[in-house]
Amino acid sequence: MSTDPTSSFYSDNAALYAARDRNLPRRRLDAFLEALPAGASILELGCGAGQDAAYMLSCGFDVTPTDGSAELASEAEKHIGKPVRVMRFETLNARDAFNGIWAEASLLHVPRSSLPDVFSRILQALKTGGIFHASFKAGESEGHDKFGRYYNYPSATWLEDKLSAAGWRIVTMTEADGGGFDGEPTRWLYVTARK
Repeated sequence: MSTDPTSSFYSDNAALYAARDRNLPRRRLDAFLEALPAGASILELGCGAGQDAAYMLSCGFDVTPTDGSAELASEAEKHIGKPVRVMRFETLNARDAFNGIWAEASLLHVPRSSLPDVFSRILQALKTGGIFHASFKAGESEGHDKFGRYYNYPSATWLEDKLSAAGWRIVTMTEADGGGFDGEPTRWLYVTARK
C-alpha cells in the first residue's frame, strides 16, 4: 500500500471514484479533437474511470489511456474494453509519438517542483504541431483537500510561466467555476498548448 495520501486515496477508493456522477467535458473534448487530424494518436494522462477515453475512441481516435493507479486503470478497462497502461507522469519517456495529449484533472496532483519536468516530458512525447490539454484547480499555493489529496493549485500567471519556460506555445487559457469529487466550489484553469 502506498504511503502517499493521494495515491492511497485512488487505490482505496477506485470503485467509488469510478462510479461517481461525472459530466463528460464534451465541449473541451470536442474542441481538442477538432484540432487534431482524423484518427490521430492521443495519449491520455490520468484517465480515471475511462469516460473521456471511451468518448475519444467512439470518435475514431487512436487512444492510449494511462493512469497512475493500478486500481483505477482496472476500473477504466471495464468501461472502455481495452488495456490501460499503469504509468506515473514522471516516467513518460515517449518521443514524437502522439498528435495530442489529454490530461483533464490529472496533472493537478503533480508536485509544483516536478511540473517543469513533466511539461518537458509531455512536449517531447508530442509530434511537432501536436496539441496538449490540461486542467487544474486554481489557487496561489499548493495544498491538500479534505481527503488528503495533494494539489498544486496554480494561478494562471504561474502556470503560463512554467509552460512557456518548458517551450510551449499557449493557445488558450480560460477559467471557470465548477466542482469536483470533494463537493467543494472550485475555480478551474483550462489550458490548451501547442508544440
